[in-house]
This record gives sequence, C-alpha cells and structure tokens, in this order.
Amino acid sequence: MTPDSDIPPRPRPGQLTFTAPRRARPPRHLADLTMAQRREALRELGLPAFRAAQLSVHYFDRLVTDPAQMTDLPATQRAELVQALLPTLLTPVRTLTADAGATVKTVWRLHDGALVESVVMRYPDRVTICVSSQAGCGMNCPFCATGQAGLTRNLSAAEIVEQVVAAARSLRDGGLAGGREELPLARRVSNVVFMGMGEALANYAASVAAVRRLVDAPPEGLGLSARGLTMSTVGLVTAMDTFAAEGLPVTLALSLHAPDDELRNELVPLNTRWPVAEVLDAAHRYFTATRRRVSIEYALIRDVNDQAWRADLLARELTRRGHGWVHVNPIPLNPTPGSRWTASRPGVQQQFVERLVAAGIPTTVRDTRGREIDGACGQLAASSSS
Repeated sequence: MTPDSDIPPRPRPGQLTFTAPRRARPPRHLADLTMAQRREALRELGLPAFRAAQLSVHYFDRLVTDPAQMTDLPATQRAELVQALLPTLLTPVRTLTADAGATVKTVWRLHDGALVESVVMRYPDRVTICVSSQAGCGMNCPFCATGQAGLTRNLSAAEIVEQVVAAARSLRDGGLAGGREELPLARRVSNVVFMGMGEALANYAASVAAVRRLVDAPPEGLGLSARGLTMSTVGLVTAMDTFAAEGLPVTLALSLHAPDDELRNELVPLNTRWPVAEVLDAAHRYFTATRRRVSIEYALIRDVNDQAWRADLLARELTRRGHGWVHVNPIPLNPTPGSRWTASRPGVQQQFVERLVAAGIPTTVRDTRGREIDGACGQLAASSSS
C-alpha cells in the first residue's frame, strides 16, 4: 500500500480530490481475503475453518453464491457460511447492450447506494471486461464524465472482483449471447482492464488485492492470466514504481493525452504534480522491471491535442527512452452530453496515427464500443442517479 506521503497535494484549490469521503465499509467478502484469512474469519465466527476452501470453490470455480446449490455443505450451515463470507456486494440497476449484444454495460448499486459501471465486450477470440475501482474519480480530467462527478469512495477488492465474477457467471448462463451465428464469440472472461470509473492506483491496496484474487489459481482466486490484465493510471508516479515491484506481469496503461506539460496540465490536472517527463520515466521503469510493453492511451480531442506536431513530439518523447517498450493507443473521444470536448475528425486522426507510425512507434487506434449506450466512462452511472 502506498504511504500517505505518496498522495500528492492539490495543485490548485478544489482541483483534485485524492482522499475518498468516509463511508461505511463494504461487507467483508472472501475475495477481500487470502485463504488463510478466510479460515481465520470463519474460526472467529465459530464456524469450521476448512469450509473456507469449499466456499472458495463455489465462488471462484463454480461461480455460485446461492446456498441451495452448495450441496457439499451441511444444510444447517449453508446460510450462515454464505452470510459470513459471500454477502451481496453489487445489485444491478440498469443494463444496456450494443454491437448486436456483444457489448453489455451495467450500472451496479453498492451497499451504500454508490453507483459504479462495468462493461463486457465480447470478441471472437476473447472476452474483455472493463471494471471500476472507485465510485467516481478525484483526478478531475475535464473531458471525462467520471472525473466531473468527483470521488465518492474507493471500492473494496471484493467489489472489484465481483464485477468480473458477475460477467463470468452471465457468460456461463447465456446472459451475454451477442454476435451472429456466423461469427461465434468467446465464452470465458480472458481480459480485465482497470479502465472503468476511478484511478485504480489511487486505491492501491484494494486494486492490487483484486489483481491477486483474479490471477490466483482456484480456489484461491479466479485463475486468470496476469498477462490478460491491464492496470490504467493517469500517472501516479510513486504508485507506478510500487506496482512495478509487485512481481505481477500486468500491462500498464498510461493515460497520457498530451505530450507537453502546458496542455497536459489542463487535460490531466495531476500533471502539475508529476509532469510528462517524470511520468514517462516511470512508465519506462515499469517496462524495465516487468518486461511488459506499456500502453500509452491518448484520447484524440478535436482541435485540442490532435495536431501533427504533437504526434511528432510524442514520438520523440517515447523514442528517446528507447525502442520496443511502448505501444500507443489513440482513442477517438467518446463525448459526453453538453461537453465542449469531441472526437477528432477522421482525417486528422489518420494523420496523427501516420506520424507516429512513420517515427517507428507501434500504434493501434482503440476499438470504441457502446457509443449508443452512454459509452463514455461514468456517463451511464450519472444518468442512472438522476
């Protein structure tokens, strides 16, 4: 967990909020705990400790939380065991589909009424879920719907994990059919991206615990490949360095959005604490420590950051730190209602990409899904709370 001294001060009054308001803690869940901690929790309740492994099999392997389906447990203990370690964490509020059913966005209500989103995207070769790590966000990026909502609170590790488990359960049960018969889609969650609501590295302990639950083999965890996980950040340098030392081969995605400090100070207010050079240096250190190529996320905003000279500057900043360590994902901005920020023109986007490619930077325009279902992060949750 990052120490308090790693939390940056506000660059300007009211600009950033790094500390979540105090709220009642979410119920304790086995996904918050290691196996040893699960056993101890049951002992403290006077329940058999060895049942922790059985409950873990039901949750992570069989994706079951209904006591009636846990026939290997004593009927007289099932409800008590589930109440102790498998409380309900997320309640669906609203679900919208797009892309012939291959994209599903869900708003979840947490135990205290806070709202978060997750998005499941099915492809022929993979299923990706975008999860939230916070309710709201304190980074205050002006083009982001979540950033404009402010920070409500951090999610627990289990609340993050449950978004993935819920998607896996829905896939198993046929709730995410999608696609066309001539284009069959993958049936199991393979990729998890921490790119939903919130700055995951500002909720460091819970986010890393969630990663460990996702990659631990059943019954400890869900058994996903760490190489299928992506941790996104706007550039909390100290936390990036700490995460690099965790020994987890997770991809780091840096939301850069501008290669120069003057503009990035406006687009990503945290830049006034850690400017572009320091953030890119930290990203390169992450690559050096993990040998995992870093993704540079760059939302292309019309007439703001999409100039050809900025593509050239971005290429210079990346190549002067070496080659083969980075991949750029330009993202056509998914605009929010009433915002002055909108996506770049197609020709401008193409020129931006071509300048990067010409400089030898691997570049792929991000597939944008769910535009017709309040696709921008935080947009659906905001409309659901109004």
